[in-house]
This record gives sequence, C-alpha cells and structure tokens, in this order.
Amino acid sequence: FFSLLLSGVHTCFVCKTSGSGVKRCIIPLCGKFYHNDCILAYSATQPHNKGSRCPLHVCLSCHITNPLNICSTKGRLARCVRCPVAYHANDNCMAAGSLVLANNSFLCPNHFTPRKGCKNHEHINVSWCFVCSEGGSLLCCEACPAAFHQECLNIEMPQGSWFCNDCKAGKRPRIKDILWVKWGRYRWWPAEVCLTRDVPDNILRMKHEVGEFPVQFFGSKDFVWTYQARVFPYMEGDTHNIEKMGKGADAIYKNALTDAAERFRELKAEKEMKQLQEDRKNDKKPPPYKHIKVNRPIGKVQIFTADLSEIPRCNCKASDENPCGIDSECINRMLMYECHPQVCVAGERCQNQAFTKRQYTPVEIFRTLSRGWGLVGVSDIKKGAFVSEYVGEVIDEEECRARIRHAQENDISNFYMLTVDKDRIIDAGPKGNQARFMNHCCQPNCETQKWTVNGDTRVGLFALQDIPKGVELNFNYNLECLGNGKTACKCGAPNCSGFLGVRPKNQPSAEKLKEGKRKVPMKKKTKQEVTKEREDECFSCGDGGQIVSCKKPGCPKVYHADCLNLAKRPAGRWECPWHQCDVCGKEAASFCEMCPSSYCKEHREGMLFISKLDGKLSCSEHD
Repeated sequence: FFSLLLSGVHTCFVCKTSGSGVKRCIIPLCGKFYHNDCILAYSATQPHNKGSRCPLHVCLSCHITNPLNICSTKGRLARCVRCPVAYHANDNCMAAGSLVLANNSFLCPNHFTPRKGCKNHEHINVSWCFVCSEGGSLLCCEACPAAFHQECLNIEMPQGSWFCNDCKAGKRPRIKDILWVKWGRYRWWPAEVCLTRDVPDNILRMKHEVGEFPVQFFGSKDFVWTYQARVFPYMEGDTHNIEKMGKGADAIYKNALTDAAERFRELKAEKEMKQLQEDRKNDKKPPPYKHIKVNRPIGKVQIFTADLSEIPRCNCKASDENPCGIDSECINRMLMYECHPQVCVAGERCQNQAFTKRQYTPVEIFRTLSRGWGLVGVSDIKKGAFVSEYVGEVIDEEECRARIRHAQENDISNFYMLTVDKDRIIDAGPKGNQARFMNHCCQPNCETQKWTVNGDTRVGLFALQDIPKGVELNFNYNLECLGNGKTACKCGAPNCSGFLGVRPKNQPSAEKLKEGKRKVPMKKKTKQEVTKEREDECFSCGDGGQIVSCKKPGCPKVYHADCLNLAKRPAGRWECPWHQCDVCGKEAASFCEMCPSSYCKEHREGMLFISKLDGKLSCSEHD
C-alpha cells in the first residue's frame, strides 16, 4: 500500500485495482480515486467536465426519491467503508441491514454474503410479471425477487447478469418499509422492517450477517431476519386485492392482509405530512407564472368577436328585481350565453355578465398535503356561484402536442391544458390566473362550463354545491385535460378511479344502500357458484399450456400466442380479438361463444346463429 502511494499509483475504490485511467473525485477533501466505468455504475454519481463527484457526498436514499432535491447533499452523511455508498446518518435514510461502525461510517448491505446450506439465504424470484401480473417465460432480477416479461419491458434479451431498474439505482429496503417476505415454505407474507431496538433479545442473538435485517410479520407477529433477495415492496395497489388474495387462506393470513393495509395507510400519511413540512420550508411560494386576465391567442389561433346584431337578447325586463340573475328565467343564462351590456334591456343592472366584469369568488392559493398547490375559498360559496374563468394561452392542437412532448422530454409533470373546442386548447401553464391551481377530484365541488361570451367560447368554473369557507375547491378533469396520461389520482374521494383521465367509480350513497336492503326479500342461503377469473384452456383450440390472458376487465379468455399468430407475447394491457369485429376491427357487439369470432352492429347480420345442440350463440364455423 505504502509503495503504491510513494509511486503515485492510486487504487480504484470500487474494483480495488490500480493502473491508468484512475481519476480522483472532484471534491477536494474526498481523496477517493475511481475508474470512469466503475464510478458511473452508481446512480448518485454526478459527472463534470474535469471528472466526477463520487456518490460518497450524496445520500443515496434521498437521491433515489428525488434526484433534484438539494437536501440530499446537506446534513451529516455516514459512508460505507468498502464502496461509494452514503446515507444521512438517521433511521429514515439508512438502508436496512447496514452495520454501523461509528458515527460517520458503516458497512452497507452490498457486502452481504449468503451462508452455504441456509435455505433462507437462497435468492428467489416471483413467478409472475411485475408489469402485467401474468406468468410465463420471465426475465428475473439477480438481486431481488422482481421478474418481468421481456415484452412488457420492451427491451432486447440481455446478455449475462441482469438487474431491475430499482436495483441498478441502488434502492434498498429501509426502516418502517412494508414488504412482501418469503420465509421457508410459507406464501409471500406482508411484514414491516423493524428497528433493532424494537426486536426481542432472543431474536437479536440469532446469527445474522451484514445485509440482513429484522422484520415482523403482520397477523402472526413473529420476527425473522431476512435480506433483499427474498423481499419486494408492498405497493398501494395491493390494498385493493385483499378479498382476492385472502381466498382459501386461514384467518391469520386474512388478518395479516388487513393489518398490512391499515399500517401502510398510516405510514403513507406520516410520509406525506413530513413531505408537506419540507415543501413548506423549501417552497414558500408557488412556482412562478405570468398572471393574465384574459385569454391570449398564440400563433394562428383566433379569438372571435361577434357583431352586436348577432348577440341574442334575453326576455328579462329592466324592472325585474334581479334581472338575468341565477334564479331568473333569463333565456340567455339557460343557454349559457352571457348578456351584452349594450344589447340586454337591463343594461348595467344585468346579472349575467360575470365573465366580462370578472365577478370572481375570492380565493387563496395554499399548499395541500400531497397534491402540490391548491385553491380554497376565503368565504362561503353558494351552489351555482361563478368561481373563476379558466384563463391562459389559447393554442392549437399542433402547438399542444409540441408542448406536451417538450414537457415529457424535460420531466415536467404538471399540465394545465383544457380543451375549448376541437381546434383550440387553453394552456394556463406559462400564463394564467388563479384557476390554474384548482386540483382534480373524482367527487368534485366545482365544474367547468363553456359559455358563449361576445361571440366566443369561454370556460368558467362554477360551484356544484354549497362550499363552506376553507374547503379546497376542485373539479373533475374528466378526460378534458390533456397531457396527464396515466397519472395516479390522489384526491382521496370514496369513488376515486385511481388515475387522472379515468372515469370515477359509481358508488351508491349509504342511504341508497339502506333503501336497497329494505326492498330485497329474504332468501334461503344457497351455495355460491364459483366463477373463475381466468379460464384454464385456450379459447381458440381448447388446450392448456403456456397461455396469455386478455386484460379487458371482466374478460376471462386465455389463448396460446401461436393460435393468434402472435410472434411474441403481447405487452401491457392487451385485449383479445374477441372484442374487435372480424370484418372492420371496430368494437364488437355480438360474440360467438365457441371461438374468438365477433362482429359489430353493422356486420353481425347473418353471421351468428343459435346452436341447436347447446343453445349457444355460434358463428358459421360451428354450423
């Protein structure tokens, strides 16, 4: 070692070999040297013109959560003594299974060595794809239980060892994480990663290696030591499958699923509150935008103005108590036309000029718990009241697509686009008014209305119900907002669809449920008919084997890829040919019950008949 120092030859901190091409970290006090290929394998490395800043100066947990978070480089860091991995020296950031050596040094879980002959040290992968949840030929991560279809990842078959994106980034389980754990011959079971001080002494005395961490199983309350290759994260969607996963299971496992879901919600609320506090500390003001009062056309887009002779006159009188008011019988208001002060008989007394006079409800911008900035009323708002006009730059479809593409390329996740008509879209991102901060909700208290004002279409936000002071204002984006794609919805409404741009679930109110219960006559208990979610045999040839299933909700059909002439396994949310017309490919309306043939309303005439053998609807193939 000393001879290497005297000769000026330095050793790479990753591969532990010396030679040419070894460069020093650009942080002056660091003193670590690396090969370029070795250091770039770590996600927290920051390349510079003259070299790289090594990951020992960044909390890996904070960096994975948000690479742009400046807090990841601040505060006291503990560093691994064998590799370039660092964490904030606290239980929230430190990877579970780390062996703390001193206040600022530890041994990270990367240095776990499995014991020979120990079955619970054997690496195991799940038997289903993490994307589509189906089995078959899977590409398995060599560091964790994750598995994927090559088609679902849309990648070429890798050569040699392969690791999933989370493992490549260095993501590790942490204290208080909820995980699915494989122990012995038991099924995958939910458990929580524990602090060592919360673990009984007899468990602490059990033999365990660097990289192993204690977990407590839900339901049974047992403790075991495990490691990354036998656990995978409990996800938010898992809470919706309790009934399905608990079928045929004992009471302990069912209780475990319920307890895990409840604990997951508790921890999620804690994280959101902590994130809110950090956001409020770092972001005291909403992101900058230019405030405008009226729509601004961009490019070739036109703002229309009607001639006074073309503007309709309502039937209200100047002597009316509230001419053209909310409770009046103003024909213009009923047709969502705003009266013009020079045309309406009521003149300045007309109460149907809210857009022109900008008679907005007083609102405030505030920081929400988990959905960024939002809008709240500073006083009580009555049902039907005009809250605000949605104002921004008016662009055409071509410009809209260009802006969405630019946002996706630059990781911009917030969109403020709302359709006006088939040729025009309002983008309140760069320029707009306070209405741009109104969040989505699947059970909203406001709605958008398109009014004709002086010959042009304008979009306004109106209260759907009486809204008390201090309640957040929201509306349903309802497929009108462009650019959100498949973004998770965090509105928390009882009928939440789970994603923006997906229609909310229809949930009857509690009163309707009670009424329904009264009307249902008592019946004798009968054995419930068990229906399979997926059939076992190919719908085309009737044989079993390696099959692919249709992802359309409610469709139980499965197929061999060869029977459908598919060169490779379909990726993502694939729908089988039973749902498309055999003639034109449009949505099918009538289906053969014997094979995947189906037809739309236009082409079903004479194509299907009722079989005399079993009474099933069949196509000519089964005549």
